[in-house]
Amino acid sequence: MPSDDREFPVAPPMPLKGRGAVTNLQGRYEKDERERIDDGWLHATDSEDDAPPLRTQVFEERAKSILTRNSSPDIPFSVSLNPYRGCEHGCIYCFARPTHSYLGLSPGLDFESRIYAKMNAGELLERELAKPSYQPEPIALGVNTDAYQPVERDLRLTRRVIEILHERGHPFAAITKSSLIERDIDLLAPMAERGQVMAAVTITTLDADIARTLEPRAATPSRRLRTIRTLSEAGIPVGVSIAPVIPFVTEQDMERVLEACAGAGATSASYIVLRLPWEVAPLFKDWLAAHFPDRADRVMSRVRDMRGGKDYDSNFATRMKGEGLWADMLKQRFQKATKRLGLNARQRGILDMSGFSRSEHEQAKAPSSPQMTLF
Repeated sequence: MPSDDREFPVAPPMPLKGRGAVTNLQGRYEKDERERIDDGWLHATDSEDDAPPLRTQVFEERAKSILTRNSSPDIPFSVSLNPYRGCEHGCIYCFARPTHSYLGLSPGLDFESRIYAKMNAGELLERELAKPSYQPEPIALGVNTDAYQPVERDLRLTRRVIEILHERGHPFAAITKSSLIERDIDLLAPMAERGQVMAAVTITTLDADIARTLEPRAATPSRRLRTIRTLSEAGIPVGVSIAPVIPFVTEQDMERVLEACAGAGATSASYIVLRLPWEVAPLFKDWLAAHFPDRADRVMSRVRDMRGGKDYDSNFATRMKGEGLWADMLKQRFQKATKRLGLNARQRGILDMSGFSRSEHEQAKAPSSPQMTLF
């Protein structure tokens, strides 16, 4: 018998109710490797309904810093703030999943069930804004992991961050899949009147069944549409982010999503093609095998068509939109739909920096340009 033959095959991935990942794939820094095998009894005794639910654990931590800076030319902001590490929404495609590897945890189920809350987020932000050397520029809130994920209902870390930004007149933009953002309209609406805030709601598809497996603990698509309407009616500039566009899974929904969001009051829109950096690629493939085995090969073939033959290409020029024929067709579809619906008709993302003050008693000097762009 050849040395590489196995007595038992690797077990096929099994969906877990309420979770996006179907495995607890090891991070790229782990020394040991473990595989789940099928000894012939697995499917006779196990099922999605019989499996015990995976409980979410929240760990409190004291962060050393709270503002993250980047110089990526394809990202429309240079400063971001994330009150949480890990995200219970469990979106299988989340590009932030590999960050859990730095904690010695899995980018798979650990990422969506072991959440780290930066309990001193507000304190660190106040300290940062008060520094004489601090140069104000718009902050992107919750772009790595959702600032309005379920744990925020109790911990209110995002609420405290927004209170500080409100008090200091510091502009920011928030992106979320949660209706919880409606809770903070009392702070967002006055800032919107001063041109200091904008919001974006991510909607990948209007198909509730697909969303349930793709983003299991995020708000339903219909609820997110209602959130867009609520924010818009409160005078808060709101856009839709179709991210990611997944070939043969959500791609066909692009125009319908744009139409529904425009009808709900969105004034801007953007899209990002599926990105599969590091451990996200094998996690996504397992998810495809578990939920869409009939089209898994077609999906990955199309992804590679838009990534120069690879699962992922990190090139700044193409990583967000892809390249090639299919990427060009997506771009044309998006541009035609947004033009027809009047989305992106006005200049987006102009946030007024002139009202920023470091404290109640010190007014910051106005920057050379009182307005800066975001998104």
